[in-house]
Amino acid sequence: MAPDQIVNGVNIDQLFNAIDLFKEKPDLALFKFRATNKWLGGTHSRATVKDFYGPGQEDTSREARSFDLDEPPVLLGNNEGLNPVEYLLIALSGCITTALVAHASAKKITLRGVESRFEGDIDLRGFLGISPDVPVGYQEIRIYFKIDADLSDEEKEELIRAGEKYSPVTNTIKNLTPLSVHLDKG
Repeated sequence: MAPDQIVNGVNIDQLFNAIDLFKEKPDLALFKFRATNKWLGGTHSRATVKDFYGPGQEDTSREARSFDLDEPPVLLGNNEGLNPVEYLLIALSGCITTALVAHASAKKITLRGVESRFEGDIDLRGFLGISPDVPVGYQEIRIYFKIDADLSDEEKEELIRAGEKYSPVTNTIKNLTPLSVHLDKG
């Protein structure tokens, strides 16, 4: 049996096997990710991620990981963690990079390096309720990539577009995914 083909650290045999499986059995492509959060005082809270559902079963194979969230002192916090909008940029950076690398790997494009920079603009007058005309979230997010590979600028742009197109986090933000918030009475 031939060894699995690895490109950029991605097992592309597994990638294509998963694609074929999800085409054959679409219900196995349905995943449910979860996080919990506990307020610790002031603007400090701790989010925890452990289990998820997919493909077709609960997955409890990994250890729980916790992430502290807080604000800088100028926003009434104590710098005991990153602020939530920074975590959004982190999630976006990881997701779009993963999608970009996976698509490059599937095309057998060797990457020597991928770096990115994410910037977002927020006007706190919305969050603080000072102006109803100011959005409460990011008003714009800008992403810049550097790709080290034997590719033309046009080919690098194509990889960036694939990363953007197939990133679930990017699409969650761009497509305004429905969100509901409830009191947990249990």
